Amino acid sequence: MSALFNFHSFLTVVLLVICTCTYLKMQFPAILEQKTGFRGFFWKAARIGERLSPWVSAGCFMMGVSIIFF
Repeated sequence: MSALFNFHSFLTVVLLVICTCTYLKMQFPAILEQKTGFRGFFWKAARIGERLSPWVSAGCFMMGVSIIFF
């Protein structure tokens, strides 16, 4: 089943994109300098990860627990 049709998979993909973009922005800031266009989407995901990091990390933890046990 595609991640677009399964809400649980969709949330997993969104959390992984946010965490990956935030990590890449911290390691290689020049990659996500552009704030518009296609790369702007990833810049926005990195911004969400930076500003909401406690909530994103809690979401990643809860998603991991739900994947392991459910």
